[in-house]
Amino acid sequence: MKYIVAIIQPGRLTAVHEALVGIGIEGLTTSEVQGYGRQKGKSEMYRGAEYTVHFLPKVKIEIAVDAKMADKVVETIKAASESGKIGDGKIFTLDLEAATRIRTGETGADAL
Repeated sequence: MKYIVAIIQPGRLTAVHEALVGIGIEGLTTSEVQGYGRQKGKSEMYRGAEYTVHFLPKVKIEIAVDAKMADKVVETIKAASESGKIGDGKIFTLDLEAATRIRTGETGADAL
């Protein structure tokens, strides 16, 4: 099993969600987060004064999938969230040692 974490632009969440549903992903978790990468934030003007926003709004998507689906999920997220501009985000793939469905007690891939 694999655990995929993607940090994307908030405006791309709907497109990513629809693309993942299209390949058969049945569940995911999202969180509104803040952060920065290479761009180190951005400068903005407010009432004539310039200020720097260090942490930019992002959406974190977390998905547990069978190992056979991991590459397809990563490619789907990339294709649906890519704008070609700085700040598109990152995708991390981690090994998932165990999973348990609380309601039924199912474990492993059956719990997904």
